[in-house]
Amino acid sequence: MPLTFDMPREKLATYQGTNPRPADFDEYWDAGIAEIAALDPKVELEPAKFQTPFAQCFHLWFRGTGGARVHAKLLRPTNASGRHPAVVHFHGYSGSSPDWSDLLNYVALGYTVAALDCRGQGGLSEDVGGVTGWTLRGHIVRGLDDEPHKLYYRHVFLDTALLARIVMEMDDVDEDRVGATGGSQGGGLTLACAALEPRIKLAAPTYPFLTDYQRVWELDLAKDAYHELYEWFRKFDPLHEREAEIFTQLGYVDVQHLAPRIRAEILMGVGLGDTVCPPSTQFAAYNKISSNKQLRIYPDFKHEGLPGHVDTIFTFLSAL
Repeated sequence: MPLTFDMPREKLATYQGTNPRPADFDEYWDAGIAEIAALDPKVELEPAKFQTPFAQCFHLWFRGTGGARVHAKLLRPTNASGRHPAVVHFHGYSGSSPDWSDLLNYVALGYTVAALDCRGQGGLSEDVGGVTGWTLRGHIVRGLDDEPHKLYYRHVFLDTALLARIVMEMDDVDEDRVGATGGSQGGGLTLACAALEPRIKLAAPTYPFLTDYQRVWELDLAKDAYHELYEWFRKFDPLHEREAEIFTQLGYVDVQHLAPRIRAEILMGVGLGDTVCPPSTQFAAYNKISSNKQLRIYPDFKHEGLPGHVDTIFTFLSAL
């Protein structure tokens, strides 16, 4: 079996991450959870043009942190009897929620589905901005020169939890049977959602992004999805005089540090050749999860479709 370019398999199995964890990390996220608990999300449902005989399709709008108007696609089974399960879905970096028809498989099971559009990316959600410093080439570094509560991903992580709560509070949804899934950025957001909304029962992240930033840097892989780290240092800290400070700041939105909060059962897929989200960064998060978990490892695959994995996720979430 080939070795990963990153580190040997036996070291991956015990690796605990490199990026610093801020001293007040728990207080930071406890405050965020309290903030969304106090929000009136002002939920709006707008019928979509796309409809099918077995699914009611809506644009769901809600108000998140900072007053941003956030969008998700919502699909409800037409003929569901009683309270039923739901799945929340999160998309990849710079993208948007899938097409309506790509979400119908879970509706066919009798599930409600909600698919988030991340603020300021390819979908309809609003990014209210209001940060100091660079905003040109990426969201990891957005708000990095401000107070930690202005980090872009703090808002998006809280959006995932707020969307899950909104779905759980729907009259026809069983709040104890809600799952989450997504790949890459969506994988990171799946873990963040399960950490910040511990009622999530099952979570299926695939090669999660947004974890162990300093390890990415040390592997010289601050490119592709992480390229903005390279650009930020070149422009604003060319001598790396602030390196420790910056990686500690990024630690607030590092999924590996949220992972111990997860109570959901986890199914995670990883390709050992992944140079976009290096395997060690993914294991840093996975190894900190204490709930029931299983890992599907694809030794010969990179950041790409993993054969059979979508079907495996579907079967896993069918148990909700």
